[in-house]
Amino acid sequence: MRLAIRLQELLNLTRNFDFLGPLALRLYLVPIFWMAGTKKLSDMESTIAWFGNPDWGLGLPFPTFMAYAASITEAGGAILLLLGLAVRWISIPLMVTMVVAALTVHWQNGWLAIAEGNGIFANERTAGAVERLDRARELLREHGQYSWLTENGSFVVLNNGIEFAATYFIMLLMLLFVGAGRYFSVDHWIAKRYMA
Repeated sequence: MRLAIRLQELLNLTRNFDFLGPLALRLYLVPIFWMAGTKKLSDMESTIAWFGNPDWGLGLPFPTFMAYAASITEAGGAILLLLGLAVRWISIPLMVTMVVAALTVHWQNGWLAIAEGNGIFANERTAGAVERLDRARELLREHGQYSWLTENGSFVVLNNGIEFAATYFIMLLMLLFVGAGRYFSVDHWIAKRYMA
């Protein structure tokens, strides 16, 4: 019994550092949403065309509205996450963008973001991608500078499955429930000042 009490006291000490979890989630998500949003905003004409075209794009209704909504939500959301401002509120539209991305862009590719040939989440598509990757490596070893090309990492085939969108959704869901965290967020200082 004494050991259980001691262990509980030790766990209670970790509450002094409970701000680290939300801070880490926020800082991890900032560059992801910033790059996604600013890339779309930098070429809105192409983004709108991709959102609207049913043949080679997403075929979404109201493509201009949807493209601007997604782009501004992502870029603006990155800024709010960085500041820790309105984090619970911005998590909702960011989660919506992840659901739309998962359903319209990634769903047909299965779970895996990176193609792997085996495992419970591998499918026919990823197995075929691994075969192509192996052939590409052979060609590069034979005709290219393979060691130079792989000096900083291995080649992979992007499968573009729902894995990353689902992961970001779960991270945002946590932020929706726990908020921005203490100390390193504007939300914390606003609450401390006006709700104390």
